[in-house]
Amino acid sequence: MKSELPTMLKILRTESNLTQTEIAKKINVSQRAYSFYEKGEREPSIETLIKLAEYYKIPLDVLVGRYKRA
Repeated sequence: MKSELPTMLKILRTESNLTQTEIAKKINVSQRAYSFYEKGEREPSIETLIKLAEYYKIPLDVLVGRYKRA
């Protein structure tokens, strides 16, 4: 099953008018690492997923595609 995380990350970032570098700094990862997450080339750690969910103020289940956003 293909992960919806890369697509969700890009949507959330662009809706927030952020660059990859800006969001990477906010969650304390490199821009390159964040780029890999958006491309689906790497999976973020659970700690990074939690930081992203907290930053965007959404449940972790929504971030990883388990539930759809309202």
